[in-house]
Amino acid sequence: MARPRSFDEDEVLRAAGDLFWSTGYAATRVDDIAAATGLGKGSLYGAFGDKHHLFLRVFDDYCVAITEAVRRALDGPDAGAYERLRAHVLAVADATAADARLRGCLLAKGTAELSSQDPAVVARSRKTLDDLGDLIASCVAAAQRAGDISPEQDPARLGGLVLAVLRGIEALGKGGGSPASLRAIAETALAVLPRP
Repeated sequence: MARPRSFDEDEVLRAAGDLFWSTGYAATRVDDIAAATGLGKGSLYGAFGDKHHLFLRVFDDYCVAITEAVRRALDGPDAGAYERLRAHVLAVADATAADARLRGCLLAKGTAELSSQDPAVVARSRKTLDDLGDLIASCVAAAQRAGDISPEQDPARLGGLVLAVLRGIEALGKGGGSPASLRAIAETALAVLPRP
């Protein structure tokens, strides 16, 4: 009979995720994960597989979490869609500016580091970015139906533009962009959305 696990899986995933997020995949050693989680290597391998499988689990959990966070931020009735979109864009700029550790986004960091060698990361990243783009485009379409954004523009293209701006803000923030400059970029992106 297998012995029941005597650790909190979510806590282990959070600790491992923090290491991967701070130092990147290649620089994170299994010994570092074991030290951060208090688990032996055998327990880590038994519960999560090798380092790559553990990273994919952390990466997947992160991608699901950010997609759900954006869904919660943007979902709602047509009335108020523009304000939800505006609040989301400004919140991303403000959160990026507040990232004193300059860790950036695990989605961006993991994709940049591993996309040339890891098809699983590429597939998860692509799905997440597609999902985020779809959520933003749906919010834009809702704002168009409410009369707050011009209906003459394709909501998918406007959503793609907003997603690109948000990804750019995160990259500039990781590079040490000032809070004022990040906020100005966010406000400019909102200002160029075609209003009726």
